[in-house]
Amino acid sequence: MVNDLHPELIGLAGDFVSVPLVGDPANGAEGAEPCAELLGKLKAPHGVWAVLGNHDVFSNPGRVMNALKAQGIQILSNHSIPIEKDGGRFWLGGVDDVMGGSADLSATLSKIPTREATVLLAHEPDYADYVSRYPVDLQLSGHSHGGQVRLPLIPPLFLPDLAKKYVWGLFNVGPLTLYTTAGIGTVRLPVRFNCPPEITLISLRRV
Repeated sequence: MVNDLHPELIGLAGDFVSVPLVGDPANGAEGAEPCAELLGKLKAPHGVWAVLGNHDVFSNPGRVMNALKAQGIQILSNHSIPIEKDGGRFWLGGVDDVMGGSADLSATLSKIPTREATVLLAHEPDYADYVSRYPVDLQLSGHSHGGQVRLPLIPPLFLPDLAKKYVWGLFNVGPLTLYTTAGIGTVRLPVRFNCPPEITLISLRRV
């Protein structure tokens, strides 16, 4: 479905594996290679870019990164790269997982010239409250699974830390635009209710 949209760039917001409820957290990374093999089928002329999520970091981040890189998926780890087309340019940045304690937004943005458009991949959406103090135009996040189980008239039954404010959809956080995707997977229980999986197509235009 993603390839049928003919995207020019693909961003992956993390959590390629899940930490098990019991046992060694590193066992969660056993899913890294089959996941990466599937994601390796994604194609875009400006590349497939990813940041790690909390489950990736708390399992075996090295194994997850190596699996992704082996499939041509490039990891943004507290740095940014320029994306250029037809004389236009924006910067794509990615921070390490916030819950993992190694996110460094200042380092991520350090090479970006003043007033150039910037898109940030950050796994946890509520990090936007901090990002909004910096010259970032758009933050793309996941982590919440959209709440995963959404009963009518009440808030989602479970939301992880740093995904309690900006659960799903488009938000303005001060000067920052944030989009939180509900993603396609699940965590803990393999159930989604009233929360369909989502692939998000975003168009960027010069204004």
